[in-house]
Amino acid sequence: MAKKQRIDKVLSNLGYGSRTEIKKYCKNGLVLVNDKIVSNPGQQIDPENDVIYFEGKKVVYREFVYLMMNKPDGYISATTDKYDPVVVDLIDQSYMVFEPFPVGRLDKDTEGLLVLTNDGKLSHRVLSPKKHVPKTYYARVSGIVGKNDIEAFKEGVVLDDGYKTMSSELKIIKSDEQSEIELTIHEGKFHQVKRMFESVGKKVVYLKRLSMGNLKLDESLELGEYRELTDEEVRMIEEKEYKQN
Repeated sequence: MAKKQRIDKVLSNLGYGSRTEIKKYCKNGLVLVNDKIVSNPGQQIDPENDVIYFEGKKVVYREFVYLMMNKPDGYISATTDKYDPVVVDLIDQSYMVFEPFPVGRLDKDTEGLLVLTNDGKLSHRVLSPKKHVPKTYYARVSGIVGKNDIEAFKEGVVLDDGYKTMSSELKIIKSDEQSEIELTIHEGKFHQVKRMFESVGKKVVYLKRLSMGNLKLDESLELGEYRELTDEEVRMIEEKEYKQN
């Protein structure tokens, strides 16, 4: 059974104004529920099933918002920062009423797939260390990446703090003085991809996340662009189990 809420809370949460403003709108007959004028801003409604109109326009209710962003370089994966721009600065004000936040983080200089939502439960499920959600990155690496690195990453490498990583899958696209690779990891340690390559004597000079779980970056999104996830894409990041290869 759907949870009932005050009409002023529902409209306020959807960005139609403050509680005080919604109260005035109700008194002026601008709010209808199931074709009846609602003059009491405290009236309890079922936002998922009742039909709401505001100023003659139907209100589309939703509790959560899910966004896919192609994160650009130079932005912090956070909602606020004292010194640097944050990814939510790129989002239209119409979404800010939902107070979206990044699911996990990408380094300031890392580009690519970033999911933003206000669904805390989904975020917790995706970030849970027990899930081992796979994340695939494209990187340009200073130094020749070869078969020894593939084997080392498969075995697990020891980072600078003594932590040994889980088995990961390294694919070489180009092996040269500056190599190009794809790497799939099952953890989310701080600067993990960069530190993994440092452990084998190489340096990541460019990093981009391509996928998280079964969700892949929409390559039609330019850097800094975003769009809402489809229902199917939301389900992709809500997979119950991920099996490590």
